[in-house]
Amino acid sequence: MNIRLKNIIFHIDVNSAFLSWEAVYRLTHRGGSLDLRDVASAVGGDMSMRHGIILAKSIPAKKYGVKTGETIPEAKKKCPNLMLVPPNYSLYESCSAAFMNILREYSDVVEQYSIDEAFVDMTASCHLFGTPEETAEQIKNRIRDELGFTVNIGISTNKLLAKMASDFKKPDLVHTLYPEEIPRKMWPLSVSELFFVGRATTAKLFSMGIKTIGELAAADPVWLKNILQKQGEIIWGFANGIDLSPVLAAPPANKGYGNSTTTPYDVTDADTAKKVLLALSETVGNRLRNDKVQIEVVSVGIKYSDLSYASHQKRLSSSTNLTMEIYEAACELFAGLWNGGPIRHLGVHTSRVQKDGFSRQVSLFDKTDYEKLAEMDETIDNIRERYGIDAVMRASFLNQPIDHMSGGISREKRTVDYSKLIVR
Repeated sequence: MNIRLKNIIFHIDVNSAFLSWEAVYRLTHRGGSLDLRDVASAVGGDMSMRHGIILAKSIPAKKYGVKTGETIPEAKKKCPNLMLVPPNYSLYESCSAAFMNILREYSDVVEQYSIDEAFVDMTASCHLFGTPEETAEQIKNRIRDELGFTVNIGISTNKLLAKMASDFKKPDLVHTLYPEEIPRKMWPLSVSELFFVGRATTAKLFSMGIKTIGELAAADPVWLKNILQKQGEIIWGFANGIDLSPVLAAPPANKGYGNSTTTPYDVTDADTAKKVLLALSETVGNRLRNDKVQIEVVSVGIKYSDLSYASHQKRLSSSTNLTMEIYEAACELFAGLWNGGPIRHLGVHTSRVQKDGFSRQVSLFDKTDYEKLAEMDETIDNIRERYGIDAVMRASFLNQPIDHMSGGISREKRTVDYSKLIVR
C-alpha cells in the first residue's frame, strides 16, 4: 500500500469564516448585491459596548494590513474606507453546523476544532471517494456549491501537517504536506508560521539565530528544551512533522468551566461588580448542571481599565454546581482581590471537575438548605430551556444595564436586526 494511504488526515478551514458567512447570507437572503469578500470589509464588535475589535476580515482588507484581533480604530487607520458589519453568532452557528454535516458524510471521525475548522480522519473511508486529493476537491467543491462559501483543505498523515497545509495559499484550495514534502514546503517558512509558535516565541527564536522552520528542525532538541522548557521540545517535534495526537470524534471532557464579560462601562462600586459576578455564576452554574458535573475550585479574574489583570482562587469544602454557592465564593474572592480601581472585565472560572460520586461534607454550623437550592436551580434551568433565558430573571437585575446571563457570546453578538442596516 502506498505510504500515503496508511494514515489520511484532512484539516478543513473556512476562508474568512465570519465574513464569508455574512456575505453569503446578505447575497442569498437579504437581497444584497455587494459581496463583502470582494471589498475591504471586516466583521467588528460594537465599540459602544467596548467590544470594538476586528473578528474577521476580507482578503482585500488584509492587503491593507488589517489584522484579526486589533481594535477598530487601528484597522480604520490602515484602511479608512473599511466596511464594517456587526457579528451574528446565531448565523455562524447555523453555517458551522451545515459545514460539519457535510464533513460527516465522508467520515465518522470528525473533530470540530473550532466553529470554522475541523479535522477529519479519512483513513478508513477515503478509498470510497477516490484519492485523498480527489476526495478533498470533492468536499471543497460541495461546500462551495451547496453552502456558498469556500474552504481550504490540508491533507497529510497527521493533524499538525494537515493544519499547516491548509494555511498555504488561499482561498478555495487543496494542499498536501506529506512527510516527504516537509523539506520543500514547510522548512523554508518562517518559524512564525509554525503552529504553537507565537510572537514571543518567534522573537526568542530569532534572538537565538533560528529564523526558519528548517533551522528549528535542525537545532539540538536538548538545547531548545533547556532554553524554552517543554515548549522547546514540542516545537522541535512540530518542525520535524511529529504529531501523535489522534482525531477525536467526541470532544474531551472539560477540565474547567468559566465565563467572563467586558462591562459596558467601568465598574467602580462593589454592588455593581457583584451583579456581574452573579450573572456570570448563573451561566457557569447552568453549564455545569447541563453537563451533570460539579466543581471544587472557583476563581475570579479582574481586568482593570488600565488593562492590568489580577486573579485568585479558592477550593471549596465540597464539590458543587449550585449558582448561589459559586456566586458566594466569587464574592469572597472579589472582596479580597479588588484594589478599588475601575473594572472593565470580570471573569468567574471553575476547575477540578467531578463527574461521578458527588458528596457533600456536612458541617454542624452550616444551615444552608442545599437541597432547596438545587431544586430551585433545576426549576429555573427547565423554564429557561423551554421559554428562553429571559423567562426568569432575578429581581436585582430589573432595570439594570447588566445582562442577567452574562459571559460567553454577548447578547448583541447573537442576533442582528437587519431592518436597521443598509444592506448593499
